[in-house]
Amino acid sequence: MKQAERDLDDARYTFAGERYNLVCFLSQQAAEKAVKAFLYLSGEERVLGHSVADLLTRASSLNHAFITVSRARTLDLYYIPTRYPNGIPGGLPYEAFDREEGEKALTLATAVIDLVKKMFTD
Repeated sequence: MKQAERDLDDARYTFAGERYNLVCFLSQQAAEKAVKAFLYLSGEERVLGHSVADLLTRASSLNHAFITVSRARTLDLYYIPTRYPNGIPGGLPYEAFDREEGEKALTLATAVIDLVKKMFTD
């Protein structure tokens, strides 16, 4: 969970530098790691994969509160194209993502992290 929080902090820092493709990627990473933390802390021994959507489905089977952050599934769209030039037809990652995309990604990742943190402090 600490790494998820750090990734989100790095995403915010990167947002200030207008590196929106990295903001989107780091937001995906933050949400992924937060859901994995929930799954591990819930007793799962093997949590593999990088899909926020798949991880949220697993987490929802353990706690229906994850339905409230189901929109975070869209963070999966940022896993590959934000980093690899061949992930976007006819463009480069740093050109393809803008401030609005960065804000959206930060909002979604923050919602996931806040939910996981609340679950373990209540």
